[in-house]
Amino acid sequence: MAKGKKIIIINQAANYLTIGMANAFKAHYDEVLLMTGSVHVQGEALREDIKLVKINLWHDAPAWRKYSSFLEAMVRMWFLLLFRFRTYEVLFVSVPPMAYLLNLVLPNKFSMVIWDVYPDLLKITGMKESHPLYKLWAFLNKRSFSKAHTLITISEVMSKTISKYVNLEKVLVQPIWSIFSLADKVEDLENPFILEHHLSEKTVVQYSGNIGLSHKVELLVEMAEKLQKEAAVHFQIIGRGPKKKAIESLVHNQQLSNCQFLPFQRDENFANSLSAANLGVVILDERVGLGSVPSKSYNLMALGIPSLYIAPRESQLYKYAQEFGHAKCFSEEQLSEASSWVLEFSKNAKLQKKMSLAAQKASEHFQRSNADKMVEKYMNVKSQ
Repeated sequence: MAKGKKIIIINQAANYLTIGMANAFKAHYDEVLLMTGSVHVQGEALREDIKLVKINLWHDAPAWRKYSSFLEAMVRMWFLLLFRFRTYEVLFVSVPPMAYLLNLVLPNKFSMVIWDVYPDLLKITGMKESHPLYKLWAFLNKRSFSKAHTLITISEVMSKTISKYVNLEKVLVQPIWSIFSLADKVEDLENPFILEHHLSEKTVVQYSGNIGLSHKVELLVEMAEKLQKEAAVHFQIIGRGPKKKAIESLVHNQQLSNCQFLPFQRDENFANSLSAANLGVVILDERVGLGSVPSKSYNLMALGIPSLYIAPRESQLYKYAQEFGHAKCFSEEQLSEASSWVLEFSKNAKLQKKMSLAAQKASEHFQRSNADKMVEKYMNVKSQ
């Protein structure tokens, strides 16, 4: 343990990844604090000797409340770091997405974990690189990243995206991990979710997660339309978000009886719902395919569920599919090919078994031990 070393980890909405990192740091630091508005425990609990520093809650909707909560959180972060924790190392994680820029006006030794690359992700709103906000954020990134102690991101593709703003040598790459293991998978005959929704005789093609601007779930509806005559193939969309009502209307207007909507699942039912999928779907918008890796992809691997990726060839998802063989990846322009492949998959038990075993094998690269590896890499960075 590093004697006298103190670090504060900041995430307005802390989840299992933040908890894992905080717990891993406590093995090396005398004092670890977590500054957050909420702690969502899934599996791993936060160590009792990690102190919480409370800030305001993060709100996902409506938009005005979301952004006002971001602004309030940033003001509180700045005040606390400047006046109470100015001697602490700082590790910023995730939310608010612009808060890491505080390192430009703070004296702390400041590092960032980058799961989504901004302003690149703003392209999903139609914003062009010539937009004043985009240009300003990109300019500030170059200054902020240059000043940072270190930057940590989760894939090689994302590190190359970040290299637009800072020398690649400064970026550490460490994949994240899943909240699940194969032991959490619920077999079909024991799964109450399958029984409740009468899924036992169907090939379930499932999207589970946020239905926001960056999630083109309408592509799955297009596939359902192409395969609506295939009674055994059942499309399932589980989640919430600003686009959900529009996509539900699309399904209703097209009278797609093979496409089902379900609400966001509670933690206690999450493993049941994911385990019901024969094929998990991960969709990555072409405009932001180099700046993000959805965490659901790791959960599917951990449960041994084959995946269908709709993502660009340049994305990390495509590279995972090629490397591990647990998934098939198609671009948005290849929906007809993807639909044909889904039909083939539904009829080929041997292929399903092969891809399931490949998913289990792939998940070995994305275990909880990655949190310890991340901290070890951080500790090995030379002080600046």
